[in-house]
Formats: sequence, structure tokens, C-alpha cells
Amino acid sequence: MNRTIFIGMTGLALVTGACGRKTPPADVAVPVTDPAAGGGAATATDDAVDLVELPGMQADLVAKAGSDTVYFGTDEFALDAASRATLTAQARWMLANPSVRGSIEGHADERGTREYNLALGERRANSAKDFLVANGVPVARLTVISWGKERPAAVGSDESAWAQNRRAVTVVVR
Repeated sequence: MNRTIFIGMTGLALVTGACGRKTPPADVAVPVTDPAAGGGAATATDDAVDLVELPGMQADLVAKAGSDTVYFGTDEFALDAASRATLTAQARWMLANPSVRGSIEGHADERGTREYNLALGERRANSAKDFLVANGVPVARLTVISWGKERPAAVGSDESAWAQNRRAVTVVVR
């Protein structure tokens, strides 16, 4: 059974993609779903939620699967044909690399409330995770995290920027 864990509930900070991607600032609420996590609340330092990115393996995933990112329509979390093709290639890569884990990061554009976008990002990440699991990736190797609108890939308030920010990214972690 999946559970949602909120890390740091004290405030909100905007973090751009230029800095490290995995450990949120202490003042950003981040829901994390980890099937391997036990009973208590997790924090960024818990072993069950180890989000240390592996850049060399990430580059290999992108090179062999074609992309680490799938995109969604406005207010949507259903996978289209292009997203399913990308995730099928990611599943093949993960099955060929059984020692790696994946953190599926869900994102949303800037429109909507913080709470709505965190929930939408989680639904997007879970859609990608569920597809990977259906294609043979063990659920224990996958973690879901929603960044909502906190980590935009593109800055801007137009459809071009919003389209780039409505996404789920598979990040190789240890």
C-alpha cells in the first residue's frame, strides 16, 4: 500500500532546476510515496527515502531510452502514446539495470494552487510508475515524489513554458 509523506511543512520556496534536484529545501512541503517505507514519518535523511541522483546512470538512461521525461496535457495525468513509448523504453533500461532505483518526479505548471499542483504532480508520477510496474519493473525499485509547481523546467507564463512544466521525470537514484 502506498502512503504519502509530507517533508517540511513550514513554508514555500521556489527552486529552479539549476541546483540539485533531489533534496528539497527544509521549508518546502513535498509528498513522497515510497512503497518500501515503514510506519513512521520519513524525513530527507531517512534511509527509506534516499534520493541521491546518479548522473552517469541518468545519462545512460537518456541515451538508451531516448528521454527521462514524459509530458501531460493541462490538468491531465493520463499517458498518451508518446509517453507510453518513452516509458516502455525506460522499463527495458531499468530491467537491464537491476541494481538501480528510480524516483519518478511529478511536476505541474504554475497555474493552480500549491496543494492542487502537488496532488496533480503526484498523480502524474504515479501514472508513470504504474506503467513501469505494468512493464515488469519491481515496485520496490520505484519511489514517487511530487514537486508540484516548485521546480519548473521552463520559466514563463505562457503555453510554451507551461507545456514543458507538465511532466513526470524518471531520475536514477541509489
